Amino acid sequence: MNRPARLVTAVLTASAALLLTACGSGGGDGASSDKIAGADSADSPSASPSVSATADGIDRPEIKLPDDMKNVFEDRQTGDPQKDAILADNERAISTVDQAMAYGDLKKSGMGFYYTDSALVGVYNYAKDNIARKTSWAGTLRYFDRQVTVFDKTSAAVTYCADESNANVKDLKTNKVNVVETSSDSYVYYNTGVKKNKEGVWQIWSLHEDRGSQKCQP
Repeated sequence: MNRPARLVTAVLTASAALLLTACGSGGGDGASSDKIAGADSADSPSASPSVSATADGIDRPEIKLPDDMKNVFEDRQTGDPQKDAILADNERAISTVDQAMAYGDLKKSGMGFYYTDSALVGVYNYAKDNIARKTSWAGTLRYFDRQVTVFDKTSAAVTYCADESNANVKDLKTNKVNVVETSSDSYVYYNTGVKKNKEGVWQIWSLHEDRGSQKCQP
């Protein structure tokens, strides 16, 4: 059995279709035609900005994960201000999907603030499916070997690995955490396209994963 709720970002194929895991349902069909909550800036929560948001002048939605859900991001500082800003928004984007699943709230998750285009459809459907199944995750997810390739002032690519070996599926109906055996599939390689919007946010517009990738194995 794969780890359905431990995919912190949506699992997308090149055609941007959601890859449901062995434990997942077939739900989500037609969801792309729904109005995606929070997709417009006006729908994004206007919570108090974080410390980093104050520094760059952007009023960002608040992101707060439950105590039993922890993301660890390595390689946060490159020495290049543009790359560091891209990596910071990448962290926020990942955490918004977790927040949506943990609290069952798509609109206030902040996903529409950090994702756009096919990537937003993917993460929205992914979170919506897990919320419907009352499924989330608990433990620690580690992100490492994070690399940024800048194309110009408003576009770049971000690649990184995810280590899911210390996070497990959580049943929100019972609050029971189901431990899943670690395997090669616990390590995932992500390749994302990002672009800077008019507010200065580096949004993910394309997202692809390679579960079990040799690039990320310990």
